[in-house]
Amino acid sequence: MSELNPFKIAQAQLAEAAKIMDLDPAVHELLRWPLREFHVTMPVRMDDGSVKIFHGFRVQYNDARGPTKGGLRFHPDETIDTVRALAAWMTWKTAVVDIPLGGGKGGVVCNPKEMSETELERLSRAYIRAIGHYIGEETDVPAPDVYTTPQIMAWMMDEYSVIRGYNVPGVITGKPLPLGGSAGRGDATARGGMYTVREAGKLLGIDLDQATVAIQGYGNAGQFAHKLIAEMFGSKVVAVSDSRGGIYCTDGLDYEKVMAWKKEKGTVVTYKCCDDCKQVTNEELLELDVDVLVPAALENQIGDWNAGNIKAKIVAELANGPTTPAGDEILHKNGVYVIPDFLCNAGGVTVSYFEQVQNAYDFYWAVDEVYTRLDRKMTAAFHAVHEAAQKYKVHNRMGAYIVSVARVAEAMRLRGWV
Repeated sequence: MSELNPFKIAQAQLAEAAKIMDLDPAVHELLRWPLREFHVTMPVRMDDGSVKIFHGFRVQYNDARGPTKGGLRFHPDETIDTVRALAAWMTWKTAVVDIPLGGGKGGVVCNPKEMSETELERLSRAYIRAIGHYIGEETDVPAPDVYTTPQIMAWMMDEYSVIRGYNVPGVITGKPLPLGGSAGRGDATARGGMYTVREAGKLLGIDLDQATVAIQGYGNAGQFAHKLIAEMFGSKVVAVSDSRGGIYCTDGLDYEKVMAWKKEKGTVVTYKCCDDCKQVTNEELLELDVDVLVPAALENQIGDWNAGNIKAKIVAELANGPTTPAGDEILHKNGVYVIPDFLCNAGGVTVSYFEQVQNAYDFYWAVDEVYTRLDRKMTAAFHAVHEAAQKYKVHNRMGAYIVSVARVAEAMRLRGWV
């Protein structure tokens, strides 16, 4: 598992789509690589007075359909190939939900869990000073991702505004509401995913109010998935996990109680609601006998080593890249309905786009309007992907690639790039 290169996986997925679509070789070659990428080195003064050197990246993968858009991760294991892959997937993600943006991504190699708030602020501002000349409302708009928060986005937006000499709220999305954030952004990734789960349930004839669900990963997306699954469908969430492990209870796990425990203890793994509640590993959680499996953690969780043991009828990928190409083939062969990552988790970038629109107009929507617009976008994207998969007789990820790549390729042709 550790040898899996996410960018090579992204390129392999694109190559498969290009072959099915009979894509022009020049179009394919241009889409295989980022248009631009930046590597930066940042000195940051720590609280003890020492200076620590951090390394960061920003990849602008393709802007044929509009300014590049994508999150920024603070992670100790961040690599340029991970950022490249995520930027590629962002390109397909913005295209599949048909919003006028390209794909980008950023990362800083650091462990935010070992840093104070003031150190995080200094690092956030240093990153913007390093890449500030290459981002902007009309070029590249960062957003929060793994281990970055609305507060970090606020510091970054402020630093960029200081550089420019005037307030520029639209340079960053995922900001706090008082600084031009959008209502509905907090749960947008999970909510968008739940809209696609709803459509998959209808398609497959699965009664979601009787369904059981397991969620791997209990960050922003996983937590909100737990909350929304219960609220929207009445499904029973029987297992959740975080980086330290998971818990499984056939009677179901109450969202409020699990969240309270997570906030107090820092993990879900020690939670116990009854005698039947037992600990499971992240690997075991994936193979539980449930109707819906929600991978909401990191890349490469489902592959040829375990895909044959997946018992869920629907796999809703809120994480980026949780399934390898070999895993995809096995799941498809076994009749598992996969809602691929760059469709399932596109709710976040869709509401980020709504935030950009609201910043540009300096006019803000009520949360119900955000949800209605998000539902419309996600539902249309789900059916476009399903129809492409059926037409070409391929699995859903390839259906999503076909929809997305066709849209990006058309924009490049119209611009005269190829």
